[in-house]
Amino acid sequence: MTNRGIVAAGAALIGGVPVAAWGLMGQQNHDGLPASELDYAFQPWDIGDGVAAVAGGLALVLAAAGAAVLVRGSLRGAMDRRWWGVLGPLMVLGLLAGVGWRILTAGGVGANIGAGLLIVFGTPIAAGLLLWSLAWAFWLVTQRHGHEGGLGGGDMGGITSRGV
Repeated sequence: MTNRGIVAAGAALIGGVPVAAWGLMGQQNHDGLPASELDYAFQPWDIGDGVAAVAGGLALVLAAAGAAVLVRGSLRGAMDRRWWGVLGPLMVLGLLAGVGWRILTAGGVGANIGAGLLIVFGTPIAAGLLLWSLAWAFWLVTQRHGHEGGLGGGDMGGITSRGV
């Protein structure tokens, strides 16, 4: 498998998770009142529930296909398994973003306590997940190939000095 295929599968997985969570969760308005009488922390997008559900279903299929390609690539050695340390937190971040947007745009009567809790607790968690992924990706990209941290010599200008 090519690097472009791995990157495309990763993009499908990371991009599909928040859309799937958002679309399949549906609008979380208070029951019994029309939308015009509800209070919103943030106005929801003007997208019908049916369209959102279809988009969420398609995104779920896309994310699952991306995950399948990445797992297959990991098992066959086409993808370094350490990249799951980047992809895992980004998947959780995407799930948090998709569900979080539904919480922030939920219509209710009075204050949206969930929105406040999400902002207070979700923002540091999201920032931590993002920083972890960026740091781990930076480390993987800048790590010198051929060094596994062991003793016994290493790369010396293209000549391996194993045993010196």
